[in-house]
Amino acid sequence: MAQDGQEVADGVRLIDEALGYVVPAALRAVAVCGVADHLAQGPRTAGELAAATGLDAGGLYRVLRLLATRGMFTEDAGGRFALTEVGGLLRSQVPGSLRDGVLMLTDPTFWAPAARLDHCLRTGTSVFTDVFGTSFFDHFAKDPATAAVFHDGMAAMSSVEDQPIADAYDFTGAGADAGAGADAGSGTGTGTVVDIGGGQGGFLAAALRRGTGLTGVLYDRGHVLADHGLGRHPDLAGRWSTAEGDFFQEVPSGDFLVLKRILHDWRDDQCVEVLRNCRRALAPGGRVLVVDAVVLPDGRPHQGKTLDLLMMASLVGRERTREEFRDLFAEAGLRLTRVVPTPTVLSVVEAVAA
Repeated sequence: MAQDGQEVADGVRLIDEALGYVVPAALRAVAVCGVADHLAQGPRTAGELAAATGLDAGGLYRVLRLLATRGMFTEDAGGRFALTEVGGLLRSQVPGSLRDGVLMLTDPTFWAPAARLDHCLRTGTSVFTDVFGTSFFDHFAKDPATAAVFHDGMAAMSSVEDQPIADAYDFTGAGADAGAGADAGSGTGTGTVVDIGGGQGGFLAAALRRGTGLTGVLYDRGHVLADHGLGRHPDLAGRWSTAEGDFFQEVPSGDFLVLKRILHDWRDDQCVEVLRNCRRALAPGGRVLVVDAVVLPDGRPHQGKTLDLLMMASLVGRERTREEFRDLFAEAGLRLTRVVPTPTVLSVVEAVAA
């Protein structure tokens, strides 16, 4: 029986979706090979790029041709490729570069488990240990090279989102229920911001710029703190310190306890454990700020729904809805006060002592 036009279109769409993984594979290839850096001075043919990079010209043309259909590059009638604004973020060592973020998200630590989501559906748990022989963070502890890919990738992603997120939240407000986003500039707020599991310190630096009276503590494991970048911000000199520890054991006391891209890594019971430590360390009138994707409860597209499957496959956590955050807070002796949207995929989920 002949198919109508809609059936054909639906079939094409389904096959396109099944082929979707080829695009990040191509994206990873040009990121690994540093192709975008060779287009900084203007358009070049695949042959010219191949000569500059030592790559195969025919294969490079085919990869760039596909990525041009996705807006990463443009291709002119003469076969010359140029960077788009999005593709320019693949360059290395430039402000806003996301090359390390692409390398992290397409690294085998995410890629290989994602290919076995069926295992997660059958078992209800991550497949990472089956693939790599150990858990996600234990794997990093044993493999410094892979750990560097992760930490550099997280820093790259954070570099474009930290200040917009910090600017969306009113660190200068006097009370736990003060309004947010009233002033995107610096203020005179006071108090201590503790960036828990804060990595290289990008978000803490952004938060400290929101209030001239704010001080900060960067709290993480020792091997992570060894590579922090707070010293690269001379305008913040004397306003920050570091503290080494395990947030499952305790956290430093403060007025703003920040958990940015932390809770989504862990099971609900583990999150409650961390949040209870925050509740004990919270200064009077202080706030816990969970900075994570807040999944929309309907069918609208949201990057958090994609990230959620990476959490399912490689870690043991999940992206959560507002109601799920509310329940975690309640178990930890906290009360959700509001969700502050930001210009990024992440929101600030605020809680106070119950």
